[in-house]
Amino acid sequence: MAIPGGQKPAEPAREWDATEPVLDAAGQPVTRWDGRTKVLHPTTGLEVPDEAARVPVLRYLDPRPAAWPGADFVVGNPPFVGAGPMREALGDGHVEALRGAHAEGVPASADLVMFWWNHAAGLVRAGQVGRFGFVTTNSLSQTFNRRVVERHLAGEALSVAPALAGTPGGERSSAPVPLSLLFAIPDHPWVDAAEGAAVRIAMAVGGPGKDLPGVLATVTREEPGSGDGYDVALAETRGVIHADLTVGADVTGAKAVKANSDLSCPGMKLHGAGFIVTPGEAAQLGLGRVPGLEQHVRPYRNGRDLTDRPRGVLVIDLFGLAAEEARQRYPEVYQWVAERVKPERDQNNRAAYRNNGWAFGEPRREFRPALAGLPRYIATVETSKHRFFVFLDAAILPDNMLVNIARDDAWVLGVLSSRVHVTWALAAGGHLGVGNDPRYNKTRCFEPFPFPAATEEQRARIRDLGERLDDGRCEAVR
Repeated sequence: MAIPGGQKPAEPAREWDATEPVLDAAGQPVTRWDGRTKVLHPTTGLEVPDEAARVPVLRYLDPRPAAWPGADFVVGNPPFVGAGPMREALGDGHVEALRGAHAEGVPASADLVMFWWNHAAGLVRAGQVGRFGFVTTNSLSQTFNRRVVERHLAGEALSVAPALAGTPGGERSSAPVPLSLLFAIPDHPWVDAAEGAAVRIAMAVGGPGKDLPGVLATVTREEPGSGDGYDVALAETRGVIHADLTVGADVTGAKAVKANSDLSCPGMKLHGAGFIVTPGEAAQLGLGRVPGLEQHVRPYRNGRDLTDRPRGVLVIDLFGLAAEEARQRYPEVYQWVAERVKPERDQNNRAAYRNNGWAFGEPRREFRPALAGLPRYIATVETSKHRFFVFLDAAILPDNMLVNIARDDAWVLGVLSSRVHVTWALAAGGHLGVGNDPRYNKTRCFEPFPFPAATEEQRARIRDLGERLDDGRCEAVR
């Protein structure tokens, strides 16, 4: 933050009156794994959280957005911490206080940097700061962070509480000034000074006003520089910059099509690599010998399995079974999971993950009924240099990094594979990662996409092409 005298708030995103330890039912302080220290598991030899490395869980009293020192402009490089690792990095109490203080403007799925972004944007719109500019990860334009940007660009009502030290706050503005992006670079190479790792970042400058034209700079050439950084060439485009850091057609304004609702979902989020087994390990656990186990040890596919040849692994899926039921029916499987998954789960900051250590972290219970009765379904890799769609057999469980569509009709696969849809997905889904690879987000790429009102003859033709396309891809990776 650029402020007089080089000051900066100790906690830019939120402040509180005091902290107190969280106590259990017996009145003893609750502790958590420190998020860093690991030891080798005596059975598997793998690194697992050290149960002895504990820190207290704190409750933050009266959390609220921080009162930043007075400033004309805010400039900064907030910490790069994703929504997933946030609890592990900061602790439950810190995260709950942060989200409680910014519940109005920052969704739970947003990265840590968006709390800074939301706060600075509110200050600009309230007239207490002239402009702000932040360096963030290039996920700024992704759906989970873009919602924060969209809210301010649309001029939604906000409350500033308190904004700058010594200024009044807490009043809701019924007609606040909207925000405009005056400058942005959606994707730029960056070297992490602490770890020397290559990452991709975005830069954005916000100012007061509605739909003001800005300068969008895109990288046209990049190569390693003489030091730690990169030499880049930029091309500039002028126009209204949208929340996805583009100019031109605002694809972020597209709404979901009702016909596409409840048909797509990411795959299983395991939260434990111990669920994955080889065919030999599965046989030792009873596959082919214990009746019914084939329903709970199933083929598994992730992104690399689709872009290359499948690994041939299986996954233990105890969805639908209580812990005691799983232990009695499949004792060998349950013991395997207890030794290879539970130690890691016991240190997880989310109670639902800790208390259900035999099951996937996110078993996609809402999506499974959509797949029921289908002989196959469509899948695509969420982040991939090339956008393609394939059929997966209904027996296969998909990984979290696959986006899955509960349709078995090759007409649907053919339309999704078309140049029209792929072009739409590139524009709507954005890019992510060091490789700046296209990302297929179901809420932005699939749900708003209107399938064409084709004739039966056209459908038959596209269906035939879809089948042939899928057959060709399957043959290529065998």
